[in-house]
Amino acid sequence: MAEQMLPTLRWAEPPDGPALVLLDQTRLPGAEVELVCTEVPRLVEAIRALAVRGAPVLGLAGAYGVALAAARGDDVARAARSLSDARPTAVNLGYGVRRALDAYRAVGGGPAGASAALAEARALHREDAEASERMAAHGRELLSGLLPGRPHRLLTHCNTGALVSGGGGTALAVVRAVHESGELERLWVDETRPLLQGARLTAYEAAREGMPYSLLADGAAGSLLAAGQVDAVLIGADRIAADGSVANKVGSYPLAVLARHHGVPFVVVAPTTTVDLDTPDGGAIEIEQRPAHEVAELIPGVPVAPAGARVYNPAFDVTPAALVTAVVTERGVASPVTAPNIATVCSGSLPQTSRSGNGMMKA
Repeated sequence: MAEQMLPTLRWAEPPDGPALVLLDQTRLPGAEVELVCTEVPRLVEAIRALAVRGAPVLGLAGAYGVALAAARGDDVARAARSLSDARPTAVNLGYGVRRALDAYRAVGGGPAGASAALAEARALHREDAEASERMAAHGRELLSGLLPGRPHRLLTHCNTGALVSGGGGTALAVVRAVHESGELERLWVDETRPLLQGARLTAYEAAREGMPYSLLADGAAGSLLAAGQVDAVLIGADRIAADGSVANKVGSYPLAVLARHHGVPFVVVAPTTTVDLDTPDGGAIEIEQRPAHEVAELIPGVPVAPAGARVYNPAFDVTPAALVTAVVTERGVASPVTAPNIATVCSGSLPQTSRSGNGMMKA
């Protein structure tokens, strides 16, 4: 049985709170250290520094952040704006903020509004945990159909496990379900530049779960696929546009191109809260640019590039829908990935059809 990890985030009541307590992901895998945010500016700083990261859990952080501002008697609207602006690409952050803010306003603010915002954040937390379980089940069933009769060798990028969720995660939740069913032969873990979330976080979670995994440099994925050592690629998402284009950690798009070239399924796992139907296509997704030192320094203060080197450091890239085999959500699977299928899966009104890699799966 896997060793219990500290919660990714938790709400602390008085006398220790009100506060939002985070598992500081910048300290992993070396140490599990909690970061206590007693005010919204500290939480915004933690979000920008990636102490808490991953699309679904950013939604929770945003909702709890509004509740924190309300509990403290702060300017809640101002706090909501600063939270929403902390990271522009991940749509869940703004979604969580809006849900808690709407709950706060619905009862007229004040102490009643603070209670309502906290209740809404907790409801979102429960929903996210439940969504993780359903995505894991849908994803495992999809893979069984795509890869019948043999153990799976899966490649993943960045980190998509319990550290990004109120539950078991997104893509790594699917991998966990495959592992628990005895169907996982090998999990290939991209180290994931520039902040090594694969090496530091996914390998950390895989080791705790007892998964058979191997860590590789991002640039080695091509030769691994060429050698026929990968059966499917599974990633998460930070925003999915209405046309099915997927913004995810930089390096995802090259993986999709490689997967298509080698005839390997490329599967995206994300809750419907990550789908932004107001964003028409991938070109409309704002891509966050990260600081130069994340690439120019091996670790803070240890340079690996000449002083003053110009650095291009986008946090994400966009994979066109045409390169995505399927989008797995808690409400079912969209495949092929088209605007109508994305809208249908978000509405929860999937038609009754036979499930296959080329069709839509009923939730």
